[in-house]
Amino acid sequence: MADYKVQNKMLHWQKSYPSWVSAIAIFSLLALWEAICRSGLVSALFLPAPSGILSSLLTMTMNGEIGRSLAASMARIATGFVLGSFIGLIVGMITGTSALADRIGTPIVQALYPIPKIALLPLFILWLGIGELSKITIIALGVFFPVAMNTYSGVKNVDPLLIKVAVSFNASWWLTMKSVVLPSALPVIFAGLRLAAGTSLLLLVAAEMIAAQEGIGALILHYGDLMITDKLMAGVIVLSVLGLLFHLFLQWLEKKAVPWKD
Repeated sequence: MADYKVQNKMLHWQKSYPSWVSAIAIFSLLALWEAICRSGLVSALFLPAPSGILSSLLTMTMNGEIGRSLAASMARIATGFVLGSFIGLIVGMITGTSALADRIGTPIVQALYPIPKIALLPLFILWLGIGELSKITIIALGVFFPVAMNTYSGVKNVDPLLIKVAVSFNASWWLTMKSVVLPSALPVIFAGLRLAAGTSLLLLVAAEMIAAQEGIGALILHYGDLMITDKLMAGVIVLSVLGLLFHLFLQWLEKKAVPWKD
């Protein structure tokens, strides 16, 4: 009897539902939102209807406003993300494989990680100016920490038996890193990249709101100051879609890089 109950609980936890269930849930939420706005219970100034947001989004897309803002934001976030990920990967690999680097570098990374990165933006503006370099640097810094820490964790948790096999075949340090350590650590590294993608979006918007004339963050702040809520929400929708595309791209990249994970 006890085994039967355990089996039922396991089936409950492992049960999956088709994707149309999610679609119905989202559609129902949007329909409820639209109904509340059309009923007049909430002013459009505070909460515009989804139809109004969609109309504003189409208008802003047609007149090129979304395109210009998105192009500026994508240039910043792509540069910052690639730069921060590359440096984080290198630092994580070195501290994970070298006892001396671990002893020196890991305490520094752990001490700096809790600092809110956006709090450093005024300092970066003072050092690097109000141009693109300060924004790219703050994004790269925010990306660096989750990638470096996850890479370090992934390298440290590589099965020692795999390394012993490589050493027993007289594999060089570089070949061991490339063929054993890095592939074993890739799932954890991609987890860090996904965390870094969310962080990069947050820092992008914050940096653009503080020191930018163009970009999605600057667009949202502009329409917030003017209290044009539907266009503000259109900018938020663009950010949401951008975050989703980031997630799907990293998911696709992980499947290509780590085909054995599934």
